[in-house]
Amino acid sequence: MPIHDGWWGVVLGRLSFDALPFYSAIATAAASLVVLGALGVAGLLTWLGRWGWLWREWLTSLDHKKIGMMYVVLSLVMLSRGVIEGALMRAQQAVALDSPGFLPPEHFAQLFSTHGSIMVFFMAMPFLTGLINFVLPLQLGARDVSFPLLNSMSLWLTAGGAGLMMVSLVLGKFSTGGWSGYPPYTEAAFNPGVGPDYWIWAVTLGSIASTMTGINVAVTVYKRRCPGMTLMRMPLFCWTALCTAILMIFAMPPLTVATGLLALDRYAGMHFFTNDAGGNMMNFANLFWLFGHPEVYILILPAFGVYSQVISNFSSKVLYGYDSLIAATMCIAVLSFTVWVHHFFTMGQSAKLNAVFGIATMAIGIPTGVKVFDWILTMFRGRVRLSVPMLYALAFMVLFVMGGLTGVLLANPAIDYQVHNSVFLVAHFHNMLIPGLLYGLLAAYTYWFPKAFGFRLHEGWGRIACG
Repeated sequence: MPIHDGWWGVVLGRLSFDALPFYSAIATAAASLVVLGALGVAGLLTWLGRWGWLWREWLTSLDHKKIGMMYVVLSLVMLSRGVIEGALMRAQQAVALDSPGFLPPEHFAQLFSTHGSIMVFFMAMPFLTGLINFVLPLQLGARDVSFPLLNSMSLWLTAGGAGLMMVSLVLGKFSTGGWSGYPPYTEAAFNPGVGPDYWIWAVTLGSIASTMTGINVAVTVYKRRCPGMTLMRMPLFCWTALCTAILMIFAMPPLTVATGLLALDRYAGMHFFTNDAGGNMMNFANLFWLFGHPEVYILILPAFGVYSQVISNFSSKVLYGYDSLIAATMCIAVLSFTVWVHHFFTMGQSAKLNAVFGIATMAIGIPTGVKVFDWILTMFRGRVRLSVPMLYALAFMVLFVMGGLTGVLLANPAIDYQVHNSVFLVAHFHNMLIPGLLYGLLAAYTYWFPKAFGFRLHEGWGRIACG
């Protein structure tokens, strides 16, 4: 009897043994690791008798500090998977010269899609959201965020999306349409499996959660500041959190709309992004990147706030150019909505339109440069202490400036035409996000760890990890 007949059909629907990850030894090992890890955690909690404590003290908590810590734990779990997938892709590229390598093409495409989706939506976003959750109310002198229950809902929507990413390792195959999910690669006609569905629902849950977080953070800054804490007295991290929240409020809905319309294409036979019946794939590209470029600054602005705090503290000086840093932050936030077309310079729009967006892209480098000069001048004649957070900040300034110069090159449509579909863009993107975002998050982790747990991390191991 087929598995989808009888009672099994009621329970499992169309799910069959073909959904299990036996198409690749690496996929089987990864799925086994996820299942064994989940069983191990469940077994440990049972052995320690900690289920009730976990439920009461953490999972149902509305305390902004605990919610922030859970966000960070979630992001670190997803980071472990994302790093392994990135290493597998690089290893495949290294050994596949004149040979097929160890990854089948479809599996490589899945890794390409999951790595980007995880690192952007389920590592970077939870980490920075957790950091804002923990630090912002403390710096504002607020007892909590404005909407604690909404805060908890945002966390668990994000965790639900991350859970779908992990389940996709065990049941079915993930999308091969890249982290941006471009149609027609993700339309039902080209990819009828469950992979794009995993991507759609995971990203949709994450985008809704981020929108709610943005509303919560903005209202907290506007309404929950303690007496005397005017806007121009706020620490720089609070300003970058506010601008990040505004970007979330306006940039995440286009992504939600794009994934929703793609779902309607797949499930309801509509034609928003197909080539027939009036559809246009470029509508998806515009919606996705209308989110996608502000998203870059959603990721980077909190890290800029961290660097402002760290550099001032470990230079033993008041932050140089406080007003100009705030103005630069706001300029970046506004300009981030004016550059999205540079993500598809080669996709058919006119040269004049490309020129407009190329100029806007170059212009956004100016306020970023202002920030770098202010940080350097903060250190000038200061008593600089090379603590672990400061080491991350110094490494950031060197690598980020180099990565930013490649961004200015890519802002020229003529150069972009020459280097598209090459690893030049991959190098630019990673040279911005790793020193720009990840170093900032790690600096924040080591900087505020004593505030969270009451003891300092080992300085020597921190220096080794940073090196």
